[in-house]
Amino acid sequence: MTNEKIGGPTHRAHEDVAALLTGTLIVALGVTLYSKAVLLTGGTAGLALLLQYATGFEFGPLFFAINLPFYYLAVRRMGRKLTIRTFLAVLLVSVFSNLTPSWVGIDHLNPAYAAIIGGALMGVGLLILFRHRTSLGGINILALYIQERYGIRAGYVQLGIDALILLAAFSVLDFDRVALSLVGAAVLNLILATNHRPGRYTGVS
Repeated sequence: MTNEKIGGPTHRAHEDVAALLTGTLIVALGVTLYSKAVLLTGGTAGLALLLQYATGFEFGPLFFAINLPFYYLAVRRMGRKLTIRTFLAVLLVSVFSNLTPSWVGIDHLNPAYAAIIGGALMGVGLLILFRHRTSLGGINILALYIQERYGIRAGYVQLGIDALILLAAFSVLDFDRVALSLVGAAVLNLILATNHRPGRYTGVS
């Protein structure tokens, strides 16, 4: 079965599977860099990282649990296909983010570099998923819904919500880490705003 949109590209099933694996692996690598540097991103991943720093629980289970309430919106507004894709993507990121530190050893990591390259990695990973009509749940679903309904780019919507989440980080992180997290969030959302535009690819079927 293929995903198809009038005027847009057609992806075969094996291409969607490859994109799902590639996108989630790239996002998980970005999350690993952020966790190592004690940085924060936006969205449900940011909330999961914030809770990880505050409680000591692992990112993967927190990320999976936080996304559970948003599946209702996905079914109601985006349909079952997107919900299934989103569930699988969230599950894979949850698993890969816990496995990546055992696959990649990092002895030294500059926080500024981690903020930029980690944000870029997550942005590229999300872009791959979006272009195959998949999201990472939570606020991504909301951002894609607003883009489809009102024509506001998903990256800009995400940026506004991310800013609110990052403000909450002052209660857990030092100022310099929050500042670098804001840089990373800007990089991530600039990639989405520049490359994911209405009328090209969408996150729904």
